[in-house]
Amino acid sequence: MQRALLLGSSGGIGRALVDELSQRYDIKGISRSGDGFDITDASSVDEALSAAKGPFDLVVVATGALEIDGYEPEKSLRQVSAEGLMAQFALNAMGPALVLRHAPRLLPRDRRAVFAVLSARVGSIGDNRLGGWYAYRAAKAAVNQIVRTASIEIKRTHKEAIIVCLHPGTVATKFTEKYLGRHPAVPPAEAAANLSRVIAGLSASDSGCFFDWAGKEVPW
Repeated sequence: MQRALLLGSSGGIGRALVDELSQRYDIKGISRSGDGFDITDASSVDEALSAAKGPFDLVVVATGALEIDGYEPEKSLRQVSAEGLMAQFALNAMGPALVLRHAPRLLPRDRRAVFAVLSARVGSIGDNRLGGWYAYRAAKAAVNQIVRTASIEIKRTHKEAIIVCLHPGTVATKFTEKYLGRHPAVPPAEAAANLSRVIAGLSASDSGCFFDWAGKEVPW
């Protein structure tokens, strides 16, 4: 059986991904609640991933938050704060970057492997037509660039590695309950099944790209 590493395994989407992917993978899950894992702390990331004995055929970073420490998505420029921006960048951009530092060791060099970071469509600069949500949008745009850049470097040594960003859609979890509004949401189990199908269909030529839950490419 192939092996998978899932970071953020106790979250709404994370738990559902563990359930879904366990049908095809031997999964190691790492989470804040279960392991004291803090993706915003380099020492915590290094300790957790040094203990994760690879290689893994699949690595998924499913951490993230829309509201952090009471800082909600901004509706206007007047609401932008340094603290809110820093919190978003730490969790949604810096954290995945700290994990990606370990990707060359965690991924096999001799076969197909996928490293997927859960991003969000609102991080797309080309798709932004509504405005608002400055910190969250900017942090997700930053992680998209980090993943894209990492894919170029990793491809030099891991020819079959697939490094991607994935948009799970709007998922009905505690993460989104205050912000669903007019956006239709799907249960976590359905989102996990969608993401699993996308992951299974990826090829080496898809590395460095950004896909939504249906497997359609999202503009940067």
